[in-house]
Amino acid sequence: MTYALHAKNELARRELGSVCCQSAELTAFIRLGGNIQITGRRITLNVVTSNPAVARRIFTLFKNIFNLSSEILVRKKIRLRKNNVYLIRISEPAKVKEVLSRLGMMRGGALIREPDSRVGQSKCCRRSYLRGAFLSAGSVSNPESSYHLEIYTDYQEQAEQLVGTIETFNLKAKITTRKNGFLVYIKDSDQIVEFLSVIGAHSALLNFENVRIIKGIRNSINRLINFETANVNKTVEAAVNQTEYIRIIDRAIGVEALPDPLRQLAELRLHHPEASLQELGEMLAPPLGKSGVNHRMRKLEKMADRFSKNG
Repeated sequence: MTYALHAKNELARRELGSVCCQSAELTAFIRLGGNIQITGRRITLNVVTSNPAVARRIFTLFKNIFNLSSEILVRKKIRLRKNNVYLIRISEPAKVKEVLSRLGMMRGGALIREPDSRVGQSKCCRRSYLRGAFLSAGSVSNPESSYHLEIYTDYQEQAEQLVGTIETFNLKAKITTRKNGFLVYIKDSDQIVEFLSVIGAHSALLNFENVRIIKGIRNSINRLINFETANVNKTVEAAVNQTEYIRIIDRAIGVEALPDPLRQLAELRLHHPEASLQELGEMLAPPLGKSGVNHRMRKLEKMADRFSKNG
């Protein structure tokens, strides 16, 4: 089961809330997942979903708000035969008009695309509308792989309304075109967590946070390992170069001919090729700090350069 399906199943089991919130949620289901068939004088309202738990919720909303026992038809997807499509249908013209009129989608017998202003009047209804929109046409990626939440809609006006509603919760969503419709999406992980909280997907939110925390710890450990590996590689490379400088000097004049401070450091480097500058400094008598050791190493390097140039 995908992460998005877990989130939707959780939301589909939530309490329906007050009548106004139920109406807001059902409005989102119809606007984003519904279609109207008109054949002569016959008008039919269909709401489509591929999730049985969501189908039961839509059926219950029709029952609670309008006292309607809608039909539920089960069909097989053409391409993915293992998956079912659930179609919740109201076929009585008078009932269809009642539903659309009371939900603000029909006025004077004509269908309208403009959002019903009543949906945005209260915070709880806005939450319910976004919940219905996500259940109807939304998806969220598994946080193990990426951070992405989206809601698809056929119409730009609906996409803009969704963005406006999301922004009332101090969240930022963007719109992009996709095939014949529009995607409202959020990519920031903090914003996705907050959106899940807004629509009431609290278990999905906790799972998202757990994965994000584990990923953060894993990334921190990887950064530390990479940092330490880079430091080790740098130390080893420097030690190899320093050893080579000293061998050039040894072949030219012999290490024993060096001034005592340089001779002592050169001999320690030859005997301890894996040691860091700080460790070499602690072996000197008297001990010397890292910067002092580095200063002496530069002297040995310059001396080796002169011998190399002179043949």
